[in-house]
Amino acid sequence: MEGFNFGAVAAILTTTAFLPQAFKVIRTGETKSLSLTMFLFMFVGTVLWAFHGFALGDKPMIYANITTSTLNAVILGIKIKAMLREKKAKS
Repeated sequence: MEGFNFGAVAAILTTTAFLPQAFKVIRTGETKSLSLTMFLFMFVGTVLWAFHGFALGDKPMIYANITTSTLNAVILGIKIKAMLREKKAKS
């Protein structure tokens, strides 16, 4: 399968797989069932993969991980905002 770009296909699939969760959180603001730790690790991991992509000059790796990192940052922002609001309501 010479000439087939597995990296680009993998990047499209993994980034697309993340979209439904991101859109649902953005639309509903509901994050109670989401793990903060998982999304923190995912964010750091995708940022590091993007840096690795820059080091290799691998555009699919760069674009996919920047996109996923951005979506992850939005979810983290919504999650942390909800956690702070809940903590404030309890006090």
